[in-house]
Amino acid sequence: MKTLVLIYLAGGLASVLLIPLVQKLAFRIGCVAKPREDRWHSRPTPLLGGLVISGVVLVGSLMIPARHELAVLLICGGVIAAVGLIDDIVSLKSSTKLLAEIVLASVLVYFGDRLHWTQSLTIDTIATIVWIVGITNALNLLDNMDGLCAGIALISAGALLAGVATSTPTPATADVLALMMGALSGFLVFNFHPARIFMGDTGALFVGLMLSGIAVSQTGAAPNRSNLLPIVVAPVVVLLIPIFDTALVTLARIHWGRSPAQGGRDHSSHRLVALGLSERAAVAVLWALAAIAGTIGITLQNLQVDASGPLVVVFVLGLVIFAVYLAGVRVYDTEATPVPRGYTVMLVDFMYKRRVAEVLLDFCLICVAYYSAYRLRFEGADFVRAFPNFLRSLPVVIATQLAAFFVTGAYRSTWRYFGLMDAVILAKGVVAGAVAVVIGIAVLDSLSGYAYATFIIYPTLLMLFVTGSRASFRLIGEFVARRANGPRVIVYSSGQGESRMARDMLATLALPCRILGFISSEPERARGYVQGYPVLGGYDELLTLISAGLADEVVVCLADADPARLEELRLHCEASHVRVSQLRYNLEPIPRAEGTLSRV
Repeated sequence: MKTLVLIYLAGGLASVLLIPLVQKLAFRIGCVAKPREDRWHSRPTPLLGGLVISGVVLVGSLMIPARHELAVLLICGGVIAAVGLIDDIVSLKSSTKLLAEIVLASVLVYFGDRLHWTQSLTIDTIATIVWIVGITNALNLLDNMDGLCAGIALISAGALLAGVATSTPTPATADVLALMMGALSGFLVFNFHPARIFMGDTGALFVGLMLSGIAVSQTGAAPNRSNLLPIVVAPVVVLLIPIFDTALVTLARIHWGRSPAQGGRDHSSHRLVALGLSERAAVAVLWALAAIAGTIGITLQNLQVDASGPLVVVFVLGLVIFAVYLAGVRVYDTEATPVPRGYTVMLVDFMYKRRVAEVLLDFCLICVAYYSAYRLRFEGADFVRAFPNFLRSLPVVIATQLAAFFVTGAYRSTWRYFGLMDAVILAKGVVAGAVAVVIGIAVLDSLSGYAYATFIIYPTLLMLFVTGSRASFRLIGEFVARRANGPRVIVYSSGQGESRMARDMLATLALPCRILGFISSEPERARGYVQGYPVLGGYDELLTLISAGLADEVVVCLADADPARLEELRLHCEASHVRVSQLRYNLEPIPRAEGTLSRV
């Protein structure tokens, strides 16, 4: 461990010292990324940061005693870095870079680096090439915002290092990962927003190839029932965020009739910014997701494998829901009608069928909840003995629970406006389903040999899962709204009813604003929270906040507002250059149009 820390610090120090020199070199030779319509940066930025990252790793590896164990991977990494450097300077065709990636992946396979995902060597060989090429390009596509690619690569490398540190890897693997983490950390000092240097294709392709190659080298022997998850799923989970971003961008571009190879501001990071997050906040969200994915990957490798399966499924389903939310964000200038693309569009259109997606999601959640109930109730040999009952009863549980959801109206709600009554409807569906499950099993299989505790744990878990999935859209919206970059708004209202109405109307109108909290017109109620937003005080506190310049706008939501007080508030806001507006709501009868006959 001490050696790894020293290697990490050495890599970081070398990176920090070399990057200023490379910055000057990049400006001198004109290797600079200029602002473009399809790029995110707004000023010319040097591109040779990847030269430092790859150089530190490759040169530093020469000092690692067991470097020969990763010699082929390091040589291939050097070649892809050279290809990336040429692309940064003279711009290669995408097909040329793809050809180089396939050749290098084939070289790695030839020298023995192969995924062991199936019992077929042919399938594993093809899968390995696809994996290396796919991850390499995924990291390259992820280099679309300051600090994003380097940060996620750093987290992924850390997860891989934590995984190999508890196994028996080649000594060079841990050293190279520590060296790469140091180089990425030093680079991030200059790449975090606002970036003073980019890694370019030199760094993105190098880091992608190295991470995918190291992940391949750690898959070990062929999978069986006991090691299936750590061998097949763990590497995918560790690098899941680059895969997630690439899949989202590719499907979205194909759906809207754009080339997947075409650049643009439609990545997950750009969509988060379009929702109102700052650039740093958007990057932090994806960093956090990468950290969670890395932690799950480490868990799969080091803890009880079978018990970790539901954790993977829940996380992946959460990412799918997150992707659906992001896919609804407008990022293209023209999104009126997707361009017909045969089978692909049929697939995307199918996924856009919200009710179908809800049923499929519930199918997965029911399976996970029922399996988890058995896992929590039984351990070790007891689980093995109870497993036949689980398999025999699972179809009954799936069919009965889905039918219960349909009958109780669980598929009639809108996720974006999920509320307490929707949760009550879901609770009815869960309870009705659980009761029907017990009756169904008793009739079809008798309850002898079943543990009654599983029929209590199962509906409890399922309720948590389904409410969490339904509330996710609203939770994401609230999270985004609280961190938006719009004007700072204070709502002046009376009571929680008007405050909630004001909050919901502002959200429905999609106004770009950030609500700081509420001001109560009734001093005795000037405390607590409304929908998670603080009540900041009474009218006097409102005037103080306005004078202090802590608000950009005041929204008045009062049914019976005192005209004199409103005039005083207006004058106070004008003096402090704060906008003030009034949110009115009223129910009015629809007038009868002239010339129509009244019913007699």
